Amino acid sequence: MSPLLSGIADYVGNKKKFMQFFCYLGSASCIGLFWFSLDAIYFSLLCYFLALIGFWGSLVFYNSYLPDIAYNEQQDKASARGFSMGYIGSVVLLLFNLWMVMKPEFFGLGEGGEAAMLAMKISFVTVGVWWALFSQYSFYYLPVGPKNNNKITRNVLLNGFRELQKVQKSLLENIQLKRYLSAFFVYSMAVQTVMLVATYFGEQEINWVDSTEKTMGLIVSILIIQLVAVLGAELTSRSSARFGNIPTLIVINSIWLVICIVAYTIKEPIQFYITAGVVGLVMGGIQSLSRSTYSKFLPQTKDTTSYFSFFDVTEKIGIVIGMMLYGFIDQITGSMRNSVLFLVVFFFLGIVLLLRVPRKLPKENNSPENSDALKDNF
Repeated sequence: MSPLLSGIADYVGNKKKFMQFFCYLGSASCIGLFWFSLDAIYFSLLCYFLALIGFWGSLVFYNSYLPDIAYNEQQDKASARGFSMGYIGSVVLLLFNLWMVMKPEFFGLGEGGEAAMLAMKISFVTVGVWWALFSQYSFYYLPVGPKNNNKITRNVLLNGFRELQKVQKSLLENIQLKRYLSAFFVYSMAVQTVMLVATYFGEQEINWVDSTEKTMGLIVSILIIQLVAVLGAELTSRSSARFGNIPTLIVINSIWLVICIVAYTIKEPIQFYITAGVVGLVMGGIQSLSRSTYSKFLPQTKDTTSYFSFFDVTEKIGIVIGMMLYGFIDQITGSMRNSVLFLVVFFFLGIVLLLRVPRKLPKENNSPENSDALKDNF
């Protein structure tokens, strides 16, 4: 849905309304998970499904604001700051919910397993409320979108599709943007897969003493990754300012490649914690810098949402392919270690493709001297 809706948003000029819709959809659906049960499995799965759609759908419009609110030279820092704030916020709420689940009696929920389960259900509510509440700051300050003065008619879907076609043609003619998107597709496939399966790998492949140590170990590893990612995003922003975006991304992909090789050998909890720390460092860096690099390569345009929809779809298709390959290799070899080792191929190919991206940036699409007129449209 993302590309078509992005084309409509750019045509009509109201992408903030689209972002609000998906944000509230995700928030309300997350709250609905409070009633998740086997007796109401279809309603439960619907809430889960819609929560994911709300999350991923809102991110397309959220990411597209980067070139609208920051000049070219500011985008790496702005992107890193956005991810850093997200990591910090997630840790704060996660710690609160873990406290509530582990000490339900402190919150007046009783004691025992049933109280802990109730605390887990309430956690979904806190996430939904947190999600909607903190988005209000963005909704208040962010511009509505470019004023295209196009009216909403019954042909809005067709016009949105035409807007998307125009952007697709421009993207394919931009060698720098096209080559970078190809490289992003390959290495993001591996990055997203590692992020999604890290806890499963830790659960199955690490020699924990007992189930209690395993549970606490996985919780600690998640917190380590989130906290270290804040540092990774900031360090990567500074590195890109000094050495350039593409060279920095090449180095980060090289570190990811080494991580996959090392992960193949780790067995003990302390090794897992150290690896999680390094993963967090490069995870925060590669996410924030990938977004800002793509933003820098965009031509001067009002259709930022449509352009970022291609970035979003590339990432999501990569997730699907990466997870399928990971699961397939795990099934035929009987070990997640082989799956992790196979991801080395994608990081290596990502490095090769990044080397083919022209280093020279196009004329700055939103520098102070040539974008004031564009920004006046917001």
